[in-house]
Amino acid sequence: MRPVTDIFDEIDALREQRNAVILAHYYQDPDIQDLADFIGDSLQLAEAARDTTADVIVFCGVHFMGETAKILNPERIVVVPDMEAGCSLADSAPTARVEKWKADHPDHVLVSYVNCSAGVKALSDVICTSSNATRVIDSIPADQGILFCPDRNLGAWLEKQSGRDMELWQGTCIVHETFSEKRLVELKVRHPDAKVICHPECEPSLLAHADHIGSTTSLLKYATETDEADTFIVGTEVGIIHQMEKARPERNYIPLPGMDESCACNECPHMKRNTLEKIRDCLRDLQPRIEMDEEVRLQALAPIERMLSL
Repeated sequence: MRPVTDIFDEIDALREQRNAVILAHYYQDPDIQDLADFIGDSLQLAEAARDTTADVIVFCGVHFMGETAKILNPERIVVVPDMEAGCSLADSAPTARVEKWKADHPDHVLVSYVNCSAGVKALSDVICTSSNATRVIDSIPADQGILFCPDRNLGAWLEKQSGRDMELWQGTCIVHETFSEKRLVELKVRHPDAKVICHPECEPSLLAHADHIGSTTSLLKYATETDEADTFIVGTEVGIIHQMEKARPERNYIPLPGMDESCACNECPHMKRNTLEKIRDCLRDLQPRIEMDEEVRLQALAPIERMLSL
């Protein structure tokens, strides 16, 4: 149900006035997903940011996603609803520490997950997302050493998928690391016919139970297109369930809880900082605005373009 003061109409009017496009990640609140011009995972949003013809990009996600949009669209205004919407993975990999890590491994290439700062992207040889990470790793010569940053769980999963040994940065996602294997086993007992679907940012003990592992887009596709089940235990941020329910409302989607059932641990507190009011305000004020040093932007652009070329 819409609020009494129809903020959706305010946003629509400002979007038209500013010639703006609103991009939203699957982990945003349902209302934000529904008003977005484009919704997707990190790879889809990167491509949408690259291809937009709008004058203003409103990026409803977290800070590194807005940075990626600015890297790809230096001539456009890029605003985010809340500049404090960060990312535990990006925060785990400060640029100076990653620079030293790379210097300590001069014979390795640095593959960085898109969940990192512009500074880390600028140090990287190629960027990847969870959608294309396997393809990126497979594109690197077999005798080439690899540094993978910043998600250790995605890195460990990629090692299994590719058969490659990599040096892994020890970062994790605050949502995916808190999912409870005990709760998952309990849910499997209560729902023996359910399929378990997990994002590769989950801990290996969780992934061992999964029937399908993949990016948010991959999880959405599997849950809505497979004929193997009608109930799914969802091991990623709970926001994705909104799209699942829209596509196949007759199916049952069970969010995987964290170890502490009293908290909303399957919600990303950073993603949820974005609100309708903040979207309206950033369209009105064109603030907070993503800006960056041009030299850093160009250095960060090169590994993103290598990824997109794949």
